[in-house]
Amino acid sequence: MTPDTTTPSYWLNWRFLICAILILAAMVISVLLIWKYEGSAKSRSQLRENGQKKAWVLCKDDVWKTCYKAIHPNWLLAYRLIAFSLLLSLLIADVVLHGIRILYFYTQWTFILVTVYFGLGLSMSIHGCLQSQKGGSGVGTDGVDTERGTYSAPVPENASVRIVHSGLNSHGEPHVREEADSLFLAFQIIFQMTTGAVVLTDGVFWLLIYPFLTDKNYKLHFLAACVHSVNAICLLGDVFLNRLRFPFFRIAYFVIWTSVFVTFQWILHVFVSLRWPYPFLDLSSQYAPLWYFAVGILHLPCFGIFAILIRIKKCWLSRLFHSPIEM
Repeated sequence: MTPDTTTPSYWLNWRFLICAILILAAMVISVLLIWKYEGSAKSRSQLRENGQKKAWVLCKDDVWKTCYKAIHPNWLLAYRLIAFSLLLSLLIADVVLHGIRILYFYTQWTFILVTVYFGLGLSMSIHGCLQSQKGGSGVGTDGVDTERGTYSAPVPENASVRIVHSGLNSHGEPHVREEADSLFLAFQIIFQMTTGAVVLTDGVFWLLIYPFLTDKNYKLHFLAACVHSVNAICLLGDVFLNRLRFPFFRIAYFVIWTSVFVTFQWILHVFVSLRWPYPFLDLSSQYAPLWYFAVGILHLPCFGIFAILIRIKKCWLSRLFHSPIEM
């Protein structure tokens, strides 16, 4: 029997208090991490003084170039086009069949986020490849480097930040690349949020919910299987091709994403007595704080899996092509 979540007794107890403290602590720590690495003026001034590209700094060409110069950016563009079309089709089918109530589930929140990522990535790949074509195939004043097989768009004189990349271009000059603006940074953050969230949703569904927490009469339909697998497959392919870095401190955005979903569920259930989308969110169980804590800890391996995959990719491609890859 589903408990009535609109009664005060459901919330005014030690179980909710502990869970609320856990969620609040996770959000506070996440905000502090973000501020330390991205929000403070000190970290940005150090970057300008050193003129070096830190692990978490994004350049504009990072969003559309591939990780190795032998792989043309058009391949990444084509892949993102296919992935975006597939994900958007599945999302539309899900909305048609189940309506707006799909927003009740964390899985659909994540699926929408992955679709947004590929939509943004596709537009950035198209823009970058078009800019590259305008630059021509030879060496010009706008930064086409035939020796390195790279292209960098002209950097305006009034650009706020310039990053000197190691190495020289074909003119014997430092290879100057412009730091990305807020839209490009948001794109990289969405990328890292989706990787962790996809592993969490798909992993929990296939390893916990489907085998142990579903009704015996439940039959897995084709769309549900796709929603819990295609997003991960699409991301794996993109990770193999792209050159986006993966600073681990951005797990903070992933934690905030999950915390916002939990807060949304709490607010909804205060006013409407509904069945919880996932059994481990139910605060009536005496084990609720343990469930919340366990799911919180799961964020580390879920996010870390993609961090390890990117490191493996870098080492493997470096050995395969006997030269460092662009990361």
